[in-house]
Amino acid sequence: MFNELRPHLVELRKRLAISVGSLIVMFFVMFFFHEPLLNWMVEPLNTALIEVGKKSVHAADGMITTSQVGGAFFVALKVAFFAAIMGAFPIILSQIWFFIAPGLYASEKKMVIPFVVGGTIMFASGVLFAYYVVTPFGFDFLITFGSFKFTPLINIEDYVGFFTKIMFGFGLAFQLPVFAYFLALLGLVNDKQMMSFFKYAIVIIFIVAALLTPPDVLTQLLMAGPLVILYGLSILIVKAVNPAEDEDEDEDEDEDEDEDEEDVKKIEEAKQ
Repeated sequence: MFNELRPHLVELRKRLAISVGSLIVMFFVMFFFHEPLLNWMVEPLNTALIEVGKKSVHAADGMITTSQVGGAFFVALKVAFFAAIMGAFPIILSQIWFFIAPGLYASEKKMVIPFVVGGTIMFASGVLFAYYVVTPFGFDFLITFGSFKFTPLINIEDYVGFFTKIMFGFGLAFQLPVFAYFLALLGLVNDKQMMSFFKYAIVIIFIVAALLTPPDVLTQLLMAGPLVILYGLSILIVKAVNPAEDEDEDEDEDEDEDEDEEDVKKIEEAKQ
């Protein structure tokens, strides 16, 4: 059994090595640009602090702080790692495809480019949606709440971790139509199965939204809403790629087969 698994383990090690290697290279590249990247990440927070400062006297003194001696350095590492994953994401997707490709038909193996391009575009769309839609509303609500009593002193280490969690959550969530398309292409799922699973998907979506977003209803809805829409879009995609067979057609085929069998029996009886 181990001998049968050995080629797959060797291939898995190869793909992991390429993915990790690309991640390391991108990390050093992104570390060189960590300051502009950090400015980009902090901009929604700064905007929220300014807006809150206009509404509250206490919030006017709000600022971003660090509580560690080497806080700035560790933040730079986190920012570079976050950007490295985003930069290496197309390579990681391609390695995932190359790992499963040996088990596919020749026509399916050619879908590597649509898989990588589509996955990358949807990941970037999720990140941009989170950055320009979700975080402005979420940060404004969270910082405004209680700002008339407290001065917001935001720890940069916590913020960067919080920010990357939201970005990755939305980026991965937006992969749903891409994976649904390729699962349908492989014949592993059809539209009827996805529709029957819809009520369970709603529950799962809201659980995921609660885990990946701040503990406020607004931000959770801003994540759950697009996910529900994406699931509906995935159903349409799967229906176009691998629609479920109509039961009436199956019954007609069964009846035709029965009639053919009866005709064959009659012919054999006539010969006898």
